[in-house]
Amino acid sequence: MRYLTFILLLTTLIACNDKKEEEKIPEPVAKKEVKIIKEFGFAVDSFQVVHDTIRSGDTFGALLAKQNFDAAAIHNITEKIRDTFNLRDIRVGKPYTLFKDKNAPNGLKVFVYEPDKLSYYVVDLRDSVVVHKKKRPVTVKRRIIAGEIEGSLAGTLDKEGVGPAVAQELSEIYAWSVDFFRIQKGDKFGVIINETYISDTIYAGIKNIEASFFEYKGDKIYAFPFKQDTLAKTYDYYDQDGKALKSMFLKAPLKFSRISSRFSPKRFHPVQKRWKAHNGTDYAAPTGTPIMATAHGVVERAGYTSGNGNYVKIKHNNTYSTQYLHMSKILVKTGQRVSQGQIIGKVGSTGLATGPHVCYRFWKNGVQVDALKQKFTSSEPMKKEHMPRYEAYMQPLKKELDSISNLKFNNNK
Repeated sequence: MRYLTFILLLTTLIACNDKKEEEKIPEPVAKKEVKIIKEFGFAVDSFQVVHDTIRSGDTFGALLAKQNFDAAAIHNITEKIRDTFNLRDIRVGKPYTLFKDKNAPNGLKVFVYEPDKLSYYVVDLRDSVVVHKKKRPVTVKRRIIAGEIEGSLAGTLDKEGVGPAVAQELSEIYAWSVDFFRIQKGDKFGVIINETYISDTIYAGIKNIEASFFEYKGDKIYAFPFKQDTLAKTYDYYDQDGKALKSMFLKAPLKFSRISSRFSPKRFHPVQKRWKAHNGTDYAAPTGTPIMATAHGVVERAGYTSGNGNYVKIKHNNTYSTQYLHMSKILVKTGQRVSQGQIIGKVGSTGLATGPHVCYRFWKNGVQVDALKQKFTSSEPMKKEHMPRYEAYMQPLKKELDSISNLKFNNNK
């Protein structure tokens, strides 16, 4: 009996050991990976981080003084960084960041200043004083847009998800060939733009316009930037035939506004309350709007009369002169040479005027004529030897514009 009991006990022990061997050994739990958050290349968790903006009266030295740096230390730091970081360029409203010691709240370790969206200065104070100017990573995305004018060019572009800078660029490209005060609902445009993004997500504006067209008064006007001299710093715009868009006169003395009164042999004067000739074109705009010289020339007169108010008259050559009336401010002097597009004054309502506007007058051979009816040839035609290179460059871009135009507008019919 004793032997039987021993055998049973031994069998039980062996069975228990077998079960233990069958049990799986639990695998070690993987540690969660801690994501290190960085700003300007510094681990945020390692510092006390303070974000702020430059206020009136702030200087780099004053900001350091608030962090308990004495005058000698501030002088030493500014001397070391002055060749890389022009401290006089610090501007009110610009952001800056302080990376401070966690254990010593007044222990500033790194100062970062952002002069614009694309760049920033890092002043590292941890060991020896070091300053770096760094650029954020920028990507460029290409986009082709076509639209039909519904109100203004800027408003139509906004509906296409494009910022106002594109409207500004197009107004400058077509300043000699399209009167943006006379564009109508139904006019069409297409544009190939390159847009910049910071870190691939933050929109930073347009880099450039590769090509465009504007359908105006039934004509499709193309514009392609091109350098006849490949070493030139700037380029001009040409149409599909190689004709320069630039001409002697701009279409209007203001960039964006509206025509409030046209050239007319008989118009009821709103101030004098009588019918008389209106020998100019009135452009209504807010007081202070910049007025541009429509062509190169010399200021013949700049002054004041009771009817014209503050005015400027420019002689362009022996044939043409222009005049700009009712200014709130004159920015040029008699005898001064001015260039096309130069700001010569600001819109106002001086003299016989009921509201802020500029009356633009145009002389041809001593006779006032309707500026809107004048036609001028392009200023610098392309040289024949450059045409093959231009056509090879232009044709693929034109094909893209025509393709988006056909797709957009034919599908709308």
